[in-house]
Amino acid sequence: MAKINTIAELKKLREDLQGAAQANAGKPLVNVSLATCSVASGGRDVMAAMKEETAALGLDVEFVQSGCMTFCFAEPTVVVTLPGKDPVTFGYLDAEKAKTLVQKYIKDGELVDGVIPVGYERIVL
Repeated sequence: MAKINTIAELKKLREDLQGAAQANAGKPLVNVSLATCSVASGGRDVMAAMKEETAALGLDVEFVQSGCMTFCFAEPTVVVTLPGKDPVTFGYLDAEKAKTLVQKYIKDGELVDGVIPVGYERIVL
């Protein structure tokens, strides 16, 4: 990432990021934790399985990866945000459970096992 030296550059970056966010509006968003504990628990396999399943089903899904989401006890974890709905965190995943998550929750909105209750509220600036 380039260093930001002026207010104009900062505003341009903000506009670019907002434009990218609007381009992805309406798509399901899958945030896969790929911190050390998740990678050690198979997080990369989960992400690959989910990408493979969304492609097989022809779903348009935005994937991002993040660091620690503080759910180390339940890794690998993913946070799925369906359009117009609150994010839902799923844990204890493996490749097969990840495919089921895509088939049932992302495609049809049907909850599956492994939901992790969260005690925070997300604030979007």
